[in-house]
Amino acid sequence: MTNNYFDTKHELLEIALKRTNDRISMIASALETARDSSTDDTKSSAGDKYETSREMIQQDINRYQKQLLEANKDLQQLLNIQPVIRNETPIARAGSLVQTDVGFYFIATSIGAVKVGDSTIFIISPLSPIGQLLIGKKIGDSFVFNAVNQKVNAIY
Repeated sequence: MTNNYFDTKHELLEIALKRTNDRISMIASALETARDSSTDDTKSSAGDKYETSREMIQQDINRYQKQLLEANKDLQQLLNIQPVIRNETPIARAGSLVQTDVGFYFIATSIGAVKVGDSTIFIISPLSPIGQLLIGKKIGDSFVFNAVNQKVNAIY
């Protein structure tokens, strides 16, 4: 990872935006397919079979709608932190890149581990268990996550 942490944060945000937009596209496509299945499903002489099929398709539609809503919330969260990633702050918050003695965490949305240069950085949600532990921490603060004690070494 380069020493320019603001460029790293921008790169991490771009990765998160791309993955979130890809997720939205996949969910929207699956939702459209489920809706098409619903309209294409014609009533057969076996009424119960038809009703069961329609109910299963409706459950799929409901599930995709919920996933799409969550993905759009994630996208909005990323768009909200976009203007603040260049700001330095002494306290960890959404948009912060936090370096602990265990690793790097970018507080944005739940993406998981990504490679930037030679470094692995975890893109995490502020609502995740570790995100909740990191929010509000300052350099020098310690916390325990998964039975591992970590100390905040830097916040970018």
